[in-house]
Amino acid sequence: MLEGYYMNALTQELVELLTLERIEDHIFRGNSRNLVGKRVFGGQVLGQALRAASYTTDRPAHSLHAYFLYGGDVNAPIIYEVEPLRDGKSFASRQVKAIQHGRVIFSAMVSFAYPEEGLNYQHKEPEYPAPETLKSENELKESLINFVPENVRASFMRERHVEIRPTQLINPFQPQPEAPFYAHYIRTHGTIPSELDEISLHQAIVAFYSDFTLMTTALRPHGLSWISPNLQCASIDHTIYFHRPLRADDWMLYDMEATVSASSRGLNFGKMWQNGQLVCSTVQEGLIRLREIETQ
Repeated sequence: MLEGYYMNALTQELVELLTLERIEDHIFRGNSRNLVGKRVFGGQVLGQALRAASYTTDRPAHSLHAYFLYGGDVNAPIIYEVEPLRDGKSFASRQVKAIQHGRVIFSAMVSFAYPEEGLNYQHKEPEYPAPETLKSENELKESLINFVPENVRASFMRERHVEIRPTQLINPFQPQPEAPFYAHYIRTHGTIPSELDEISLHQAIVAFYSDFTLMTTALRPHGLSWISPNLQCASIDHTIYFHRPLRADDWMLYDMEATVSASSRGLNFGKMWQNGQLVCSTVQEGLIRLREIETQ
């Protein structure tokens, strides 16, 4: 427990999840939580792996390239082994392996760099209603309660560890073919205390919530959702680029699009905007395999 810090309860749980135990030099242990079901949420592993690598350098991360190799066990901790590959004047490189039950379930390369002044350009920020004018994800879920089967109602209605305000209402129980675009605002429920206010923590939290809904953007043109009964859905890889300083406890617009679905895979791109600046970009390929539904 992080004693002596006053935070929203869900934010404190998230910070604790992304605060790892140092076992020895370059080896860390992270706890697991049941956030989305039987397997460890990919965002948890992304955030913990990035935090583990950040413990071995004094520079902020600027990119992470990761592969999900096996599903994680929510009932067991995860060991993170960090291998320092390079410590140059400008860049530092780390390889991270996440190990559970003696098997590597996730692998990532992370690059760190000192901030520099240089050329600046970005796309124009997309126009969406301000977050203050939108309903929260929980309010939108309440409006869908009559569509939710009783056996999944508790898990569907469970509050996330971050606050989300979608820019549009989507009913995952009655999906319709839609354009391959999706956006929401996202932030932690509470402010990060000044005593814990480190860029590595903010980046780890952003990595954690970068995995929310990104892969499912590729399902929209097909009239499918993450709970479609004939769908096998899983993250294959994930890339994050950090462009500018950011805060995970301030509203961030996460704008997503899918460019292609082919060979049972979908490719998704995301951009995170904060205070008019493009602060982070993401890429993820996911498995979206249709299966035959067994009949009695």
